[in-house]
Amino acid sequence: MGEESIYDLLPTVRQPEAKNPRYKSVFNQNAKADYKSHKQASKTMGPAKVPLNETSSFMTKHSKEPVLPEKVAFARPNADGKRPAVPKRDEKPVMGLKSNKNFLHTNAVENIISVAKKPQPKYVDTPGGTTNNLDDSGLVPKFVKKDNYGTVPKYLEARQKQMAEHKKNYEEYIQQRLQKGALNQISVAERQKTLDGLKKNWEELHLQYQGLSVVTDTAPKKARKERMEAEMKQLEKDIDTIEKHKIIYVTDNF
Repeated sequence: MGEESIYDLLPTVRQPEAKNPRYKSVFNQNAKADYKSHKQASKTMGPAKVPLNETSSFMTKHSKEPVLPEKVAFARPNADGKRPAVPKRDEKPVMGLKSNKNFLHTNAVENIISVAKKPQPKYVDTPGGTTNNLDDSGLVPKFVKKDNYGTVPKYLEARQKQMAEHKKNYEEYIQQRLQKGALNQISVAERQKTLDGLKKNWEELHLQYQGLSVVTDTAPKKARKERMEAEMKQLEKDIDTIEKHKIIYVTDNF
């Protein structure tokens, strides 16, 4: 049991609990103004009171019947054109014409050799299944309609400019070496003479190579075959180099 106290006999006054202030948005006035600006009277429920018609605006006879367009005289599309003449009494049609064409065989051959038609691409944009042409819709990229179509790309222009600069620098270097006497340009006759000599050496070496034994069972035979193959390959490389370059420079250091 708790201890008794004289203070418990005195009546106590209960203090009310303090409540937090009610939240109020700072955008309250802006929201009200925006709501009122977009609000439309009688948008969903209709007007509160439907106005009555005037006594003079009553329904008349045939007022709801459809109005037909005005009558227009019918004219045939080819009325102005001249029709073919009626055949005369003594004119007879051509009779007895026959054809030896086999229509079944011809149709079968035409269908076999014909190319199947590709279906036209289309797209559907409505729930009812309405189809439209896909090529003209703008959904498929058309490179021919781009702004830069047909123009040279920038990286190719930069590459061409770089190659032109390299070629110019190389030509300047060659001219400087020619002026100093370090390089000598061989003439067309010397180039052709060198090319003919290389081809003649290759033919002689190829003739010797064809005379080798088929079986290379010894080390000398194998070494000779490999040596001749290496010489032929080097001659082919030299011939290809001279044929590719019309102008050849020779240095005095070698």
